[in-house]
Order: sequence, then structure tokens, then C-alpha cells
Amino acid sequence: MDGGHFAIRDWSEDDKPREKLMHKGKDVLSDAELLAIVIGSGSRNESAVALSQRILANVGGLNSLAKLSIAQLMKFKGIGEAKAVTIVAALELCARRRSEKAEETVKITSSKIVYNMMQPLIGELSHEEFWVLFLNNSNNVISKSQLSKGGIAGTTVDIRLIFKLAFEKCATGLILCHNHPSGTLIPSDADKQITKKIREAGNKLDVKVLDHLIITESKYYSFVDEGIF
Repeated sequence: MDGGHFAIRDWSEDDKPREKLMHKGKDVLSDAELLAIVIGSGSRNESAVALSQRILANVGGLNSLAKLSIAQLMKFKGIGEAKAVTIVAALELCARRRSEKAEETVKITSSKIVYNMMQPLIGELSHEEFWVLFLNNSNNVISKSQLSKGGIAGTTVDIRLIFKLAFEKCATGLILCHNHPSGTLIPSDADKQITKKIREAGNKLDVKVLDHLIITESKYYSFVDEGIF
């Protein structure tokens, strides 16, 4: 073919990502091959695998890819709106699966367990979100809810809503979580103040606030572990 380019359909059977997955299993595929299956096709001048390799090399891997918005993905030549939406949806499913797997832990016994549960949801976001884990008497997670979503610098929290949800879920304990997109683990004065207010409200309403975690991509800060509680 002209220019030395071969579309995936022209590859040998062993080199086609879909066929390789069907016949050899998912574990043998590279990240680029899996991404190529997700986006479905390349262009006249570039196969889906080559396009995927170029994207991953440019952003630095899957973790960085998961942080990109639809608009940012569309800046790559060969990625239109439909492909960008598909990539975002696929990566979000991965994050939710990781979170659900972490929730299989029967009991919260450490801040690390909370981090493992929440990091897939908020650890890699470019904006700040505030979440609450609702626990029963045995410290089992009943459910988790996003309370607010803000910008890079912060978000607001409705304390009344937290305890309304706690009563609806018959929760006896809460764990507060929010992310710092900047990567810093140092709690701000606002973080400390809102934690104090929620704890004081919980004491009056007999719903104990057990901890507050600040979560980043690879680390976390626990108010309890650091002796703030």
C-alpha cells in the first residue's frame, strides 16, 4: 500500500486487537490495543492502534488519559466527539468498577480502606468534590454520596443535607472525603472549620463523624491519623 500504512483489517489475524482478545484473552493485549478496540477505528493514514499509541505516549499513560475532558481528547487528530465520549465513558466504567470492588470490604477499619474506595472516584479529578460515607453501627458502609462539586480551589458543603441523608439511611457514623486537585495534602483553614462544624452537629444529633480524608492521585491525609480529631 502507498506510504507503507496498513489498516487493521490488512494485518495478520494474530495482530488484530479484537481477534487477539477473542482467541488469546484480554491479558495479552497492550494498553494501546485495548484502547484501539474502544475507539473502533483509526483514519486513512493511521490505524486505531497507532492512534492509541500516539495518544498514550503523548499523555503519559492511562491514569493521565483518564483526567482528560472530551474537549481535550478531541484535540488529538483522529479523535472526534463520538470517540472522545466513548473513551471517557470506558474510563469512567473502570473507575466505578474499582470503587465497587473496594466497597466489597465489609468493615471500615482504617483510613487506607477509605482511600482505596474513594481514590478511583475523586483522586484524579481536575475539580474538587466533597463526599460522605454513611456507616452503620458496625462501621460497614451503607452508601456514599457526593455532597458538592466545585472548582479547582474548593467547594461548598450543606451541613443540613449531610444529616438529612444520614437519617434517611439510618446511619450512625460518617466519614468525610474530599479531593485536592492541586495535589497538596495540607488541610486548609476552611477544611478544618467545616470539619469542626460537621462534628459539632453530629455530636448533637448522635451521628458520629469518624474521620475526614483529603485525597489526591497517589496519597491521602487523614484527620484522625494526623491527630486533628
